[in-house]
Amino acid sequence: MKKFAVSRMAGLLLLGAAGASWAGGPDAQLLEKGKVLFSTDAVPACAICHTLQDAGAEGTIGPDLDELKPDADRIRKVLAEGMGAMPSFAETLKPDEIDAIVAYVVNATGGGQ
Repeated sequence: MKKFAVSRMAGLLLLGAAGASWAGGPDAQLLEKGKVLFSTDAVPACAICHTLQDAGAEGTIGPDLDELKPDADRIRKVLAEGMGAMPSFAETLKPDEIDAIVAYVVNATGGGQ
């Protein structure tokens, strides 16, 4: 019975630790991937049109993302559908690449807060 209690407690501790890391936000690799895609690797690169201080981007065609502070849903929708002069990236970016850009922009701007 004591072994069961100890293993159950260990399992709960592991779940708690996992939850804490999920709650901490996206990992550094995801954010770095998003930053690279935003800055140079997306075609066209987001930084050409948008201002985003964290990326050193000073584009003037699209909105200033530091001021707009878009939430994840808004970024994902605009990446998928395009808006105004911005093209859709649905055919040129993989879902994990879109996830990385979304995580990066939200993290860099404090989006949705």
